[in-house]
Parts: sequence; C-alpha cells; structure tokens
Amino acid sequence: MRRAAGQPRRPWFSTETRSRRRPPGPLRGPSDASPACRSHAQRLISVMEAASAFSPGGVPKASLSPPHLFLWAPNRFDWSHLTPCQLKNRSRGIQTEERAGRNPYFTLEGHEFLILGGSVHYFRVPRASWRDRLLKLRACGFNTVTTYVPWNLHEPQRGTFDFSRNLDLEAFILLAEEVGLWVILRPGPYICSEMDLGGLPSWLLQDPTSQLRTTDRSFVNAVNKYFDHLIPRVAPLQYHRGGPIIAVQVENEYGSFYKDTAYMPYLLQALLQRGIGGLLLTADSTEEVTRGHTKGVLATINMKGFKVDSFKHLYKLQSHKPILIMEFWVGWFDTWGSDHKVMGVNEVEKSMSEFIRFGISFNVYMFHGGTNFGFMNGATSFEKHRGVTTSYDYDAVLTEAGDYTTKYFALRNLFESILVRPLPPLPSPTPKTVYPSLKLSHYLPLWEALPYLQRPVTSNVPLNMENLPINNGNGQSFGFALYEMTVCSGGRLYANAQDEAQVFLNETSLGILTDVYRDIDIPPITECQLLRILVENQGRVSFSWKIQNQRKGLIGPVTLDKIPLSRFTIYSLELKMTFFKKLRSAPWRPLRGPSSSPAFHLGTLMAGSSPQDTFLQLPGWKHGCVFINGHNLGRYWNIGPQEALYLPGSWLQPGTNEIVLFEKEKSSSDIYSTDIRRWVVPGPDSLLH
Repeated sequence: MRRAAGQPRRPWFSTETRSRRRPPGPLRGPSDASPACRSHAQRLISVMEAASAFSPGGVPKASLSPPHLFLWAPNRFDWSHLTPCQLKNRSRGIQTEERAGRNPYFTLEGHEFLILGGSVHYFRVPRASWRDRLLKLRACGFNTVTTYVPWNLHEPQRGTFDFSRNLDLEAFILLAEEVGLWVILRPGPYICSEMDLGGLPSWLLQDPTSQLRTTDRSFVNAVNKYFDHLIPRVAPLQYHRGGPIIAVQVENEYGSFYKDTAYMPYLLQALLQRGIGGLLLTADSTEEVTRGHTKGVLATINMKGFKVDSFKHLYKLQSHKPILIMEFWVGWFDTWGSDHKVMGVNEVEKSMSEFIRFGISFNVYMFHGGTNFGFMNGATSFEKHRGVTTSYDYDAVLTEAGDYTTKYFALRNLFESILVRPLPPLPSPTPKTVYPSLKLSHYLPLWEALPYLQRPVTSNVPLNMENLPINNGNGQSFGFALYEMTVCSGGRLYANAQDEAQVFLNETSLGILTDVYRDIDIPPITECQLLRILVENQGRVSFSWKIQNQRKGLIGPVTLDKIPLSRFTIYSLELKMTFFKKLRSAPWRPLRGPSSSPAFHLGTLMAGSSPQDTFLQLPGWKHGCVFINGHNLGRYWNIGPQEALYLPGSWLQPGTNEIVLFEKEKSSSDIYSTDIRRWVVPGPDSLLH
C-alpha cells in the first residue's frame, strides 16, 4: 500500500491496513520489459501461484504437476565448508547468478547458497550474553546474523564516539565469525528498529531548518563525520578482506520516506568512497521497494509471510536477481497501553518452507529481540503517541531473556530436514533464578534530589530538551526535564509538553499534560508560588516524516490565561550513572508508607555468590524506571502489556546490589523476583494473522 505524502507507517497487523489492501490479482512483469523478462517473470509467478496447492513439505494438495522448472533443485544442502572459518580462499564472495530454466540465485565462491539470516542487535543484548545468543542462532540452522548500527548510541555528542563495552561492534562481528556465522551489516544512518528517532542522534534536531534524511548540507555533513569513524572499523571485516561481512545495507526503508531523489545515491557513494564493497542492499516494504531502491545495489523487501502478490513491485524493478527477504517478520513489537503481540508458529514455519522451496533467501526479524535498556526505545504516533515497551521480545524465535520457544524448535526441525550434515548441539538453556523479595527501605523526594543534578539552566523562555545548553552544546537526548517558574495568580495554564508532563504547585500535584490535553487550571492563590512542570520524553517516533518534529520537553511558550510566563529554571534529569553516585551521599528518608509524588526509592537485592538472570515484578508501583548498580533497566508502567523487567545476571555482582526506582506518581515498597516472563493476558486484537 503506497502512502500519501507524510502518512506514517501503520502496523502490518492493523485492521485499517488490511481493509485498504488491494485485492489479490495475478502477478505480472513490467509492461515495458523485454519479452524475455516478461516470460521469465510470468513463469516464476505461475510457479508461485501453483505452489499454494502444496503443503510446506511439498506434498500436493490437489492433482497438480509439481512445477519442477522453478523449484530449488537440491533436496538437501551441504554448506558446512561455506563458513567464515572454513572458507579461506576468497575471490568472488556473494554473487547473483542466472541460468536458463530456473530462478536467479546466490552463489558463495561459486557454490549455490541460500542466505538464512536471523537478526540479533548487539546493543539490545548484554555483552556477556552475545556468545550464547549467537551459538543458539547457529544451532538453530541459520548461517548469517544481521544487525543494525545505532548512530545515536555510538555518537551521543557531536564528535564523541563510543564503541566500547556493549557498543563494541567490532567485537560482536568477530564473535559471529568465531561462532561460524556470516554478517549482514545495516549501518543506517537511519535504522528505524523501533528506536528513539529511528537511531538518529537527537542533537540533529537542534537546527529547525535542517532536513533529516536528505542531502541537506547540515545533515550530510553529520553523516559524513559519523561514517568517517564507523566505516574504518567495519571495512576491514568485509568478506573480500578476510572478514565475515558478506553484505552491507545502504540506509533503511527510504521508499517510505522519499523526500530527496539524490539522497540514496549520495549515501551509496559515501559508503563506496570509504571502502565498502561487495554485495550492497536496500530494504523496503513490498509496496515501496521501487522508490527506496538505488541503481547499482540489490533491492530486498520486508514482509510478514509468503504471498505471491507481495513480489510484483520487486519484479518490476529486478526480475533477473535473486530474492532476499531482508525482514521476514515473525512477530511484532509492543507499545505501552496496548496488547502483547503474538504470531503463530505454523504461519512462520509455512512461509519459511515456501521460501526455501523456491530458493528465496531470508532474514528472520527478530531471531532474538532483546531489551530496550535505558531510554533507547522509540515510539509510534498514529491515533496517539505510544512509547515502545522496554521489552523488545518481539515474540521472536528466542525470548527476550534468550530462552528457547516453540518457534525455535520448529525452525530447527525445518533446517535439519534440508541440510546434509547435523546441526551443532543445542547450547544449554539460559539459567534463571528467583531472588528473595525485597522492600525498598528509603526514599528521596525529587525536590530534595535537585542539588545533586548538574547546575540548572535559566532562561526567559522554556527551552526544549534538545536545545538545553548542556552536554557540550549537544542538549539532552533522554530522560526528564523539570521546569520551574513563579506564578502569582491562578488561571488557565497552557503548555505544549512532549510527551507527558506532571504539573505541581510547589509540591502539590495539579494534574497531567499530554500531547492531547495541553491545559490545566491553576487554583486561586494569594501569594506567589513555585509552579513546576516535570516532562518525560517517552521515546521519539521512529518511523515516518514525523521524525523531523520530535523535540521533547516544553515546546513553545507557556501561558497563564493567555499571558506568556518567563524566567524559567530548568533541571535536566538524564539519570546517568554519575548522578546515582552523587545521590549516595544524599539524606535519604526512611520509607514508612506509599508516597504520591515523584521520588527516588532505595533498596538492596542480595544475589548470592553466582548471580543469574531474573525478572523484576513491581506490584503497586505505577510508572517509572529501575536502576541496578547504576545500570538503567528501563521503564515500567502498570498499564501493560509488560509486567516485569528483565534483569541480566551479568549486571549483578555477588552479594549486595543497589536498586533505585524513580517513581513518578504512586510508590509501593515491594519488589519481587521471578524466573518466568509474564505479560498482561492478550486480547483478540493482539493475535497477528
């Protein structure tokens, strides 16, 4: 479905999307193609249509002759010699081949090859768990891992780059090679991935005239500086230089954005000039592939399942190239306040069987989703703004905590049926444990924690987070901002707060502002009082042209009875680890009962001598975020669907572990540990068909 200009992407499980989808019809090649092209495309289309009469195992459902001409000829494959460690003599890499009487196909060093990929994002997985997740990918039968590269995490401030610890991209790629997996790299600069601003740094929003994802000078200058640091790290790891990277994607889903025809060719040249070569890709929805493609690279598509009609636009673009499904969606992400999304294993297995039968390469999105630790989650904005949950479980092949699923064993059985050699043995399940429940014993009201923050900003007008003069001029990317001003009368307060703001008169709560409800009554007062507005950035939109206008905090003037207020004191609450170190010297109060104002709550988790993974449940708490030994586990919210936070054992230390909760509205005292992931019971709208 082609979207009108400015229209955001809707989830593929949306009933509105389904109702507006064109009725299925015969798949045809381009009218201006050569007779040979039309003949080839039409033969392949007829084969795929006939295949619907066959079961996933290839047994006819009706009395039709098997379409042998275009079926993938071998019954079983032996790619054991085509692994990064085994393949030492390299000259040709991944190539696209064509032979009369059969589908176009990939070869690796001249051997017919299917890319069987699975997505694992290193930045969403604790580094200590990388090997476990990659070994499980290999043991399932996959031969390739794909990963995005998040610009906003790697360059949090202009010119300041971080490729250490959990962001050590080179280490992740080399570990994949060691495990026996090829790598498809998706470096962006835009990645979507349900991340804040689609993975773009928020400091790009400081200049209101800059146009994201175009050849606007300020944007491409920033991209060039980023690529100058990123590409030299990954270029030596390419296939033709002895590394495991067999393909690199040029940008991501530009067909759904498409504001500048020069943009994709520009990015292609930016990669080529820095030494990226071999197989280059674009990836787009089945409807937008022709707009997102750029000359000289292989176009790939993203889709939910095997449907003949999904390939028609791809054939118009490149009927003589192999098909690669860059994202085969086996689940979907969750947003706060909606149902948990699930997808049946039978549908996934059936589509993958059909892909294999016709020699279609694919990448499962996600094989292992992982976690939106900290504030990295993005958001959607259709009827209303909804932040993506902390869990990026995605109903994937491996759970958020790395556990096996029914999908995993179904896909492993499928791969075993097509491979000559046995798969590697299954890695041991990731151990979980239940720690003793704990009570948070002390608390500190937000107002008493302000001295431990960095020096506040003073301004005659409210400044949005991105334009706060902090972090070496790069503004504030994530977290909360507190705006204080003096008022001497009551009236109707108006403020455009993104995304949610709590309003206080001194320490008394007056209500909440959102992107929908932007005004609130201030009661009559007899003397000047301190008006406080605490704004939470709940995640910037990750898709659509709305990324251009994702500034957070107070956006524009704040008025009282239509008169602008001035003289703001603005505190930045980024809640970084340095802040929690300072907070240890604060005068914490004993917690004697629930509180109803923003506050920090302190407790201790005892982990024993060998810490293991667990989940934290927070009954009675309402909305906030959890920190363990200074690590930000992410947000919790009692509106669901997520009911527990994943706590990696690698983030715990033997014995005593400090837990701090920042609760916005209503506190409790207890936290429970569980070894089982729990979700709010899904409703009928959560089932993906």
